[in-house]
Amino acid sequence: MSVNSDMFAVVLLGVFGLSLTLPTASQVGLTDKVLVFPYETDFSFVTLIPQKEMGLRAFTLCMRVATELPEERQIILFAYRTADYDELNVWRENDGRVSFYMSGDGTFFHLPPITTFRTSLCLTWESRTGLTAFWVEGKRSTYQVYKPGHTIRPKGTILLGQDPDQHLGGLEAKQSFVGEVTDLNMWDSVLSRSMIQAWHYGHKVPKGNIFDWGNIEYELNGNVMVVDDD
Repeated sequence: MSVNSDMFAVVLLGVFGLSLTLPTASQVGLTDKVLVFPYETDFSFVTLIPQKEMGLRAFTLCMRVATELPEERQIILFAYRTADYDELNVWRENDGRVSFYMSGDGTFFHLPPITTFRTSLCLTWESRTGLTAFWVEGKRSTYQVYKPGHTIRPKGTILLGQDPDQHLGGLEAKQSFVGEVTDLNMWDSVLSRSMIQAWHYGHKVPKGNIFDWGNIEYELNGNVMVVDDD
């Protein structure tokens, strides 16, 4: 399609009251910034580009998150999918539990609720033993054993705000995230208790070697806002 025909298509969409949502160019760094997902949609999300391939046998994933969606509303908190599998998904389920899925059935945790006030949330897992736990406000949940010996596959796509039921497709508004996310960091190892607590309190910790919020590469899609962390 030529430039003129592209412009004509946009004009037609405007005339008929439709919207055309195009991704922004890749951007880098979100120091002192918050991602705001203001509405329930099936088209608003943020694509994250990792600093290294996501072939993982251990990880720590941390973020600060807030939402006003009721507990009975299922929401996706983090989604990593390859062509055939949900490799690493984190959900708040419609019964209020928080869950973690890798390529099949998940494991479920009863945690303090995620509310309109920002929650410090981390997840750790390592393949050797299968030990996994959530950390809320620097406090660890009970360990569960989940998929020992498993390896997370590389060469997929990481999204915030939506759960792709297919690789880059099959988005559903009723599963979308509405709220705020900030300070998302990820390491390819299990951080110690002292490191996770230091991160929770805002102290200096080693930069995430998969995602480092200050240098994170990302693409905005749809109605996602980047605002100052006031």
